[in-house]
Amino acid sequence: MSVPLTLLGLLERQPSHGYDLKRDYDSFFGRGRPLPYGQVYSTLSRLARDGKVVISDVEPGAGPDRKRYVITDRGATEVDQWLTQPVEPEPHLQTVLFAKVVLALMLDRPAGEYLDAQRRSHLQRMRELTELKRGGGLVDALLADHGLYHLEADLRWIETTAARLDALKRTVRP
Repeated sequence: MSVPLTLLGLLERQPSHGYDLKRDYDSFFGRGRPLPYGQVYSTLSRLARDGKVVISDVEPGAGPDRKRYVITDRGATEVDQWLTQPVEPEPHLQTVLFAKVVLALMLDRPAGEYLDAQRRSHLQRMRELTELKRGGGLVDALLADHGLYHLEADLRWIETTAARLDALKRTVRP
């Protein structure tokens, strides 16, 4: 997730204070991983430095002054370019999982047990996402579906790899 581009997109929707941007980001994109306030303000600072946002007005607040940020033409152009470019397919979706299995085999450790533990972990997460999908609104359901589809693909990979562990072991251990 590109935090700077996402914040720019939220600003293109409407000028906002940093607090409002954090709230909107967390509401739509930060489920389970809220954006730290420090990251919001440091990102806004860099965006301002790079000419992608400007501060339109400053209001006194209970703490620091509240700055309202507005996207510039340069920032809007970057958002437009980002939105229209397809996301790069990730050719190495299983790099960590694959590396652990191969290393376990190379080190003569029980890779099958690792795959079983990973499967249990994935199934638990799928149950959590299914519950979120049932109890939430449309945004929650779509985010849960995205996670579920990835977990399903991982589970297929785990099953295929488990079936091929002996052959893989012969390949990685001469």
